[in-house]
Amino acid sequence: MVSAVFSAEGRRARAVLALGIAFLAGGAEAWGVRLSPRLASTAPRPVAARSFARAPSARVARARVAASDVEEGRPLGFVGSTFGSNSALYFRQGTLVLEDGTRLRGVSFGAEQSVAGELVFTTGMVGYPETLTDPSYARQMIVMTYPIIGNYGVPKGDELDALGLSANFESDRIHAAALIVQDYSHHHSHWTSGRSLSQWLMEQRIPALYGIDTRLLTKKIREKGALRARIEFEPAYVSGGGAPAVPFVDIGEENLVAQVSTKVPRTYGAGNEHKVLAIDCGIKANIIRELVARGCEVRLVPWDHDLASDSYAYDGVFLSNGPGDPSRVGKTVETVKAVLEKGDKPVFGICMGNQLMGRAAGASTYKLPYGNRGQNQPASCTLNGACYITPQNHGYALDATALPSGWKELFVNRNDGSNEGIYHESKPFFTAQFHPEAKCGPSDTNFLFDVFTRAMVATKAGRPFSLREAFEQEAPPVLSPPVPTVRKVLLLGSGGLSIGQAGEFDYSGSQAIKALKEEGLEVVLINPNIASVQTNSLEMDVRPADVDGGTFGGADRTYLLPVTLEYVEAVIERERPDSIILSMGGQTGLNCGIELDAKGVLAKYGVQVLGTPVDVIIATEDRGIFSDKLNEIGEKIAPSFAVNTVEGALAAARQIGYPCMLRAAFALGGLGSGIMRDEPMLRAQASVALSGSPQILVEKSLKGWKEVEYEVVRDAANNCITVCNMENFDPLGVHTGDSIVVAPSQTLSDKEYHMLRTTAIKVVRHLGIVGECNIQYALDPLSAEYCIIEVNPRLSRSSALASKATGYPLAAVAAKLALGKLLPDLTNAVTKSTTACFEPSLDYIVTKIPRWDLNKFERVSREIGSAMKSVGEVMAIGRTFEESLQKALRMVEPAVPGFEAVAGFGDYADATERELEYALEVATDTRIFAVAAALERGWSVERINKLTAIDEWFLWKLRRIAEMRRLLKGTPLSELPPSTVLVAKKSGFSDRQIAALVGAGASEMDVRAFRLRHGVVPVVKQIDTTGAETPAATNYLYMTYNGDESDVSFTDKGTLVLGSGVYRIGSSVEFDWCSVAAIRTLRKLGRPSVMLNYNPETVSTDYDECDRLYFDELSLERVLDVYEAEGCSGVLVSVGGQIPNTIALPLMRAGVNVLGTSPLQIDRAEDRNKFSQACDAAGVEQPAWRSLSSTADALAFGEQVGYPLLVRPSYVLSGAAMNVAYTPAELGGYLDEAAKVSREHPVVISKFVEAGREIDVDGVGLGGKILVRAVMEHVENAGVHSGDATLMLPPQTLTAAELVKIDDVAARVCATLEITGPFNMQIIVKDGGVLVIECNVRASRSSPFASKAMGVNLVEAATRAMVGAPQLPLPPHAAGGARPGLSAVKSPMFSFRRLLGADPSLGVEMASTGEVAAFGPSVNDAFVKSLIASTVNLPGKNILVSIQQRLRENFAPTLRKLHALGYTLYASEETSRFLDDQSIPNTLLHFKESGLSPTIDDYITERKIEMVVMLSNQYSSRTVANYAIRRLSVDFGVPLVTNLQVAALFAEAMEQLQLGGSTTSAAKLDVRSMQEHYAASLAPAADAAPAPAAAK
Repeated sequence: MVSAVFSAEGRRARAVLALGIAFLAGGAEAWGVRLSPRLASTAPRPVAARSFARAPSARVARARVAASDVEEGRPLGFVGSTFGSNSALYFRQGTLVLEDGTRLRGVSFGAEQSVAGELVFTTGMVGYPETLTDPSYARQMIVMTYPIIGNYGVPKGDELDALGLSANFESDRIHAAALIVQDYSHHHSHWTSGRSLSQWLMEQRIPALYGIDTRLLTKKIREKGALRARIEFEPAYVSGGGAPAVPFVDIGEENLVAQVSTKVPRTYGAGNEHKVLAIDCGIKANIIRELVARGCEVRLVPWDHDLASDSYAYDGVFLSNGPGDPSRVGKTVETVKAVLEKGDKPVFGICMGNQLMGRAAGASTYKLPYGNRGQNQPASCTLNGACYITPQNHGYALDATALPSGWKELFVNRNDGSNEGIYHESKPFFTAQFHPEAKCGPSDTNFLFDVFTRAMVATKAGRPFSLREAFEQEAPPVLSPPVPTVRKVLLLGSGGLSIGQAGEFDYSGSQAIKALKEEGLEVVLINPNIASVQTNSLEMDVRPADVDGGTFGGADRTYLLPVTLEYVEAVIERERPDSIILSMGGQTGLNCGIELDAKGVLAKYGVQVLGTPVDVIIATEDRGIFSDKLNEIGEKIAPSFAVNTVEGALAAARQIGYPCMLRAAFALGGLGSGIMRDEPMLRAQASVALSGSPQILVEKSLKGWKEVEYEVVRDAANNCITVCNMENFDPLGVHTGDSIVVAPSQTLSDKEYHMLRTTAIKVVRHLGIVGECNIQYALDPLSAEYCIIEVNPRLSRSSALASKATGYPLAAVAAKLALGKLLPDLTNAVTKSTTACFEPSLDYIVTKIPRWDLNKFERVSREIGSAMKSVGEVMAIGRTFEESLQKALRMVEPAVPGFEAVAGFGDYADATERELEYALEVATDTRIFAVAAALERGWSVERINKLTAIDEWFLWKLRRIAEMRRLLKGTPLSELPPSTVLVAKKSGFSDRQIAALVGAGASEMDVRAFRLRHGVVPVVKQIDTTGAETPAATNYLYMTYNGDESDVSFTDKGTLVLGSGVYRIGSSVEFDWCSVAAIRTLRKLGRPSVMLNYNPETVSTDYDECDRLYFDELSLERVLDVYEAEGCSGVLVSVGGQIPNTIALPLMRAGVNVLGTSPLQIDRAEDRNKFSQACDAAGVEQPAWRSLSSTADALAFGEQVGYPLLVRPSYVLSGAAMNVAYTPAELGGYLDEAAKVSREHPVVISKFVEAGREIDVDGVGLGGKILVRAVMEHVENAGVHSGDATLMLPPQTLTAAELVKIDDVAARVCATLEITGPFNMQIIVKDGGVLVIECNVRASRSSPFASKAMGVNLVEAATRAMVGAPQLPLPPHAAGGARPGLSAVKSPMFSFRRLLGADPSLGVEMASTGEVAAFGPSVNDAFVKSLIASTVNLPGKNILVSIQQRLRENFAPTLRKLHALGYTLYASEETSRFLDDQSIPNTLLHFKESGLSPTIDDYITERKIEMVVMLSNQYSSRTVANYAIRRLSVDFGVPLVTNLQVAALFAEAMEQLQLGGSTTSAAKLDVRSMQEHYAASLAPAADAAPAPAAAK
């Protein structure tokens, strides 16, 4: 019949594969999706009233998978992500019906029988086997709030432990009535798994549905309380009318305890010392195990056992957990009352046992609105003051207010105030409402079993028992240390962004400043990263006073100075802070703090370290001490040796064996680490590692194990929680910063999850960390064996990710804890109604994918390993792994459609079989695309797993995406059922991706129109930290197709601000600064702000910065989704860098109100051809140019104007594929490269102007007129990308006439493009001529620098212009573009040392990863400080120079100056001869290949050279040798200068500042704060003179 339907509709077979069949057979709702009325009206009616939809085998052959791919007992087939991987085509639809009339359709993955019960939810993210077998869930239908269930399967059911109890479950069967989940994983992966969850449920005859919006259900239960519900299945055949519905039941009316209690007494641990009578109300197996493990003989008796006639001589009585209403078991209460009245035996109750003891004592119980069920409930102990994270499962509570005299509360729920336990003041009776046996959940209160044992020992011996004393022994009281007296805090920043230390520290530092200011403290910040939000001054910040209850204007004083010992000491001397925080500045801040302590600086000035003490920091950073510390508590680390010499490393390796892991102490991002295959490799790498670290660790390699991380928070009173656990997609061997990471973990069982959690807390407490830290594990994928890799005692990249993944503000909390605050006293920042002492529950999955820019570097190795190489990362949120992963892949690179083999990213589609195998075996930045290529070729999951060691669960999910691609490919859009498109959207497919697959000329907007026509639209979900258990007070949002309703209403009509996306070379923290400035301006103006961004490292993605935060894609599709859902009044595209600018024109064409400069003019500026034409029309001079029409035309142009030529693609960032061609051959190659990155836009070639000075102009336009502008001069001549250049403001060499010409050019371009908003223009000045290169109609990398140097927030002015708000008055100096008496210099930060093999030379394509800046009374002063801040150490004596012939004459004066300053010059062969000719003393060093000594290589590796000046160009003959020297310098941390102008300015600055030969500089330079510089520049001339440096 199904085939007939297909024939009648004339659809091609591939268009109706699997999903279409299912849609036709059962309707859309059968797939667990709720379509809009429009889509529902178009859905075909079911073709037959049958239980199963049958697929014609011939027509679905391409959708079928091998029999081994599906769980035993389930038919073959394929369904969408909400319905699990490769689910059956044969499916059964079920309906969840609630007593309020709600009906939700889902897909069965359990027994197909109707059932009724009470609908409840649990927020636990692991432990579904334990949950289902907990007798306390009897007759309840469990909604799992975590959406992806079944991942690790179910252990075999016939395994028994030594006691005869089920080894893997909490009872001998499933007690829950039914299971409801969002997404079921048909493919499970775990070493203990014996079957699938579905198989187990069917064996146990338990119904289960998936494809249901579980967040919707959770919110409904939260608002209405536990609901009566039923699951209905339509019978396959009914004779004589419809089948009667299963009636609703009120399980509160039943005695559920009688149903689950043992029928006869049973004994466990026979012969053990302590005799325990356990009254079974539904006891969990692990309770029995815990008692027996403590030497107890447990006699388990039925709930209604007659104790009076039982001769059993017990030492204590245990009251178990159980289901239902405690008032229904009056007989048990009477039994307990008799025991209490007797009063001579200890009594311990758990869960229902607490309620029974309370009722026996005379109190009452009541039904909670929706109960406490999960693994993260905070319970405070009244005896010791501690707050414990507890697992709970109860729907009733004890009214402790009615307890009689002599009884007290023992535990209280920290959130809702409900009772969590009681005790008797003089008798050995006590209870816990939660589950200390911890299956599933945390075992923090496991000590209660020890307390019970102590009570029995005491009473048997005739000694009085004191519960308080027992707690002192087993759980010592919280002794809150004295709160530090704090008035002024010095905060160390992390400096410029580099690989391994990026924008996450702007986020953490900004949060810390905010937290400290909330406490009324004075904050002093030292951080040279001028592009960061945290280095805003009070004068610069625009945050309104009424946001979050107070002004946030940054630190009270900000020092743009190097974070080094001498500069920090200078600031301490001036500011005299009483406290310092080291944990917010990354490894830079941490190492500096250690040095400050070691040198006695902190003691000298009486500065206390807040948070984690220095000795604890050292214990985690020093690998030897760390190993000893872990051994003290019996924790597991890989066999290792800490050494400080190369020979020591070789000796250690000989004991451990190869391959081994090498790690450097006190290092960031795995710098210097790697897996060593043999002795030569270890010798070379150990030498490099020791050049930057005093110690290295040689340890056993665990490559291929899983890597798992936990973020841990501890306060000074020992309260400790884990905020987020994360699992690496890549196995151990790839640095976590370079791995795809998911949160929470997906393949860990409850045992593993909590084993590692317990260990994390144990380690952090033993070490004594106060605040936040990160612990990393290696976990054997084939056993429960694990090793601790490291602990980072500070905020980290993972901390930022965890904060954004969970909504828990780790940095802000850590700052409060550093001040002596305690976790239970802090408030959850998202709910604003619960405590911060809890562990977040996620009802979504987060995927982080790193961003690499390795293609920007010549000769760089593409392999990734234990040393981090990525420059940024994205975070995607979804309710299936497929949705989250595909989002993240597009976020990393907009050119990537999703999970598929993409041209230009490894090009694996054309790889040979062996090439593809190698691409899978060796981790690279493109391996994920190799996996896609392998799946597209039909390679099995098992084969890919063997090559990659990536867990099969992830690979099955990826295979599901590949199958979905096959289903869509080549089917015309008009022939696709709407349900197929819907399931593709649920699987994370974008409109553009679908359009490319369906072909037939379909566009992205065609797919969008199709979706909207059929009602396939996303919903908006909220991140609330509690899995919907508690309402959120903040709007932290994401979009998903895996849901039926949005969590928020849309009434604000706010202004949508598009952020900058992932940090990459060319777009980094400076654009986040611009985004934050824009949203703060909007809020200051009283306009609702909506932020769209996906970078977890940013301040803009802090949910309290804007009115609504969407953590989602910056794509045309998603921007339109948000814009239309919110009804936004307009969109700001000009503050987020290149990505928003690129979609400005498509947005306008889609009807979006783009604020500011017209997208038509943005396109005119971005399109090189159109811009050049506009400049010609406006009479603006520019280098000779031509738009590329053919290679022949380009070559002819080259012949006409002469070489060199600049090749410039359109719509690119950071000079991507921009190159200077010196020959026709180079031109041809560069044109091909440019065409690849600019496929849809023209490539322009222009005459490259040599020896020109390059100028940047940042400004703000209004209606084509410039409101304010800043003119900045590059130190380097044109030819170095502006992002890699050293900028000076004000300009130093421009004449007044040249400035006039620059202003004229800027005005003409601004008028021509009718700019309203920010712009950045790049200009070349040569021989009095002013030539424009380009104009970016958006904010720029230099916007923060220009703004802070001028003291005028350019982005605030631009935002006001774009939204039509009045401008603020500009200060008088703004007209001149600089503050009087203040010079500012911005220097680039490079990360070449991390990029193995990359050539550390500069050109027209950007290579820097960050920037730093300094202010001073002169450009020399500012330049030296910025140079040091960029991690360039001043040379004390020895400088190596190697100068290309054509540059020597120009550089000779600088060489003489360096000699006169006292530097000893070493020179390469040709340069040495030139210096001899110039009578400049020098020492000859030979190139290694000459075979002569001494060699350059030896002097660098032996650290006899303190700076290398290598000036080469296209005419250099020793290309390879020069590269080798540059690379060697970088590898051994020797400062490298490759630009003539920079080297000349260095020599001039050393001369002018009298620093020649000195490695220190703070005493001679200006170390005033930014605020002092501002004040001085506005003071009268007599008062504006620079003060003496540090002595001030």
